[in-house]
Amino acid sequence: MNDWFFHVDGKEIGPLDYQTAVQCAQRHPDVFCWRRGFPEWLPASRVGELKPKNATGEARQTPPPVPPARQRNDAIDFTICGHEMQFVEVELDPGESAVAEAGAMMYKDSSINMTTVFGDGSGQETGLLDKLVGAGQRVISGEGLFATVFTHVGEDKARIAFAAPYPGTILPVKLSKVGGRLICQKDAFLAAAKGVSIGIHFQKRILTGLFGGEGFVMQKLEGDGWVFLHCGGTVVERDLAAGETLHVDTGCLAALTDTVRYNVGRAGSVKSMLFGGEGLFLATLTGPGRVWLQSLPFSRLAGRMLAGLSQQGGARGEGSIFRGMGDVVGGDGNW
Repeated sequence: MNDWFFHVDGKEIGPLDYQTAVQCAQRHPDVFCWRRGFPEWLPASRVGELKPKNATGEARQTPPPVPPARQRNDAIDFTICGHEMQFVEVELDPGESAVAEAGAMMYKDSSINMTTVFGDGSGQETGLLDKLVGAGQRVISGEGLFATVFTHVGEDKARIAFAAPYPGTILPVKLSKVGGRLICQKDAFLAAAKGVSIGIHFQKRILTGLFGGEGFVMQKLEGDGWVFLHCGGTVVERDLAAGETLHVDTGCLAALTDTVRYNVGRAGSVKSMLFGGEGLFLATLTGPGRVWLQSLPFSRLAGRMLAGLSQQGGARGEGSIFRGMGDVVGGDGNW
């Protein structure tokens, strides 16, 4: 029977018959699968009936996968310090490196050398053309042409700290635990272990690109080590089951795994859209996958600050009826 479904590279495949499902599970052991009778989506590697059978009908034993020769990212230790104004302190062993955006450093030990490089500092660009393309992607995704690489050249351990640019939370994510890829809002990247690749992610749906905040472009972080994002306010982490849907203010969406489907829909009725004060559109997130939400988007903070300045000038105050009308179209979206 054609009962099997798989999530491969963010796409749903199925229905598949049993033999095809076994072959798919062998090719993609880390993906999620589902069939009639399952209460939820499960990793294919945990489903015993998808393991190939030998002549006696027993599950055939296969050797574990060969570990990679080396991981792409340096293995670093870190500590998140502070509450409302956080910073991350990274501990480097001799020879280890961290990469950060220009101006993110707070302090460092004297044995850590600082080098400015063209691109994202991942070291994956092999030629001038690759470096130019990588730098162009960084500019489009909201980052600068150059990144700063901090390398420990001394003995024992050394520490370096990176500070957030405005009140909020520093979110550490181990990329190897989220499939090696993370999609996040523009300007979210703060620092990472050397080896992370910073690229761009385009929304394919026109409506999502036009009304999802700042357009089609988001940041795409790839690698297998730690990456540190800066999110406004407090961060909430949600795991969405397959088919589970969550409606979020577009500006409050900080990051998501690439298995989550992201779309934009109307914010209720026409009356709610015009006078509800939440903007015209909401982000619709559909699982399976994980999302991170931020309570204070920078656009919302900046809007309040501008409102306060306008109030001092007598043109626009917190209680003014024109304040709500001015926010109808823009909302709080900052994508």
